[in-house]
Amino acid sequence: MFTGIVTDIGEVRSVEMRGDKRFTIGCSYPAASIAIGASICCSGICLTVTDKGTDDSGAWFAVDASAETCSLTTAAGWAEGTKLNLERALKVGDELGGHIVTGHVDGLGHLRALSQDGDSWRYTFEAPLALSQFIAAKGSITIDGVSLTVNAVDEGNFGINLIPHTQAETTLGGLTEGAAINLEIDVLARYVARLNDVRDAALSKGS
Repeated sequence: MFTGIVTDIGEVRSVEMRGDKRFTIGCSYPAASIAIGASICCSGICLTVTDKGTDDSGAWFAVDASAETCSLTTAAGWAEGTKLNLERALKVGDELGGHIVTGHVDGLGHLRALSQDGDSWRYTFEAPLALSQFIAAKGSITIDGVSLTVNAVDEGNFGINLIPHTQAETTLGGLTEGAAINLEIDVLARYVARLNDVRDAALSKGS
């Protein structure tokens, strides 16, 4: 479980094709504090640490991504030098500064437009139609692992504003038009929709 508050920007050091795709990711977390088997959210994807260490370039950890994970997320395009938003798993008692994030990507979105809005930047994203129903103005959404508030929704598009701090402290400040992003809808929206489906099905049987 995560909060969508990025605590480090990592960098892919190497990519290896084994049974799955293995990524070695440099980070500023002390290697000694990373447990083998721990979960780290990498640009919105919950991945399991399979190895770790420290070398002349600093600390690093390794994760394996299955073919399915790569086919459904931006991990398919990660290469040496790719920057990643990192967040370690939430601990009991930690501050919940964003919203509840699972690290299970629901789909890929794309950046359609961006423009300056005061000191901030306005980003307009396109979401898959299957996810659009779960995105609401003033609701929460996770983009590449970052918890954000939706400002507006227009059919399959939605807009958010990035303040300078978020631009500087995450990879979102480097996005360009057309870029693919990992989307995770608010888990509460998912369960509300499921409850509505169950209710509607029960009412239909009753009639």
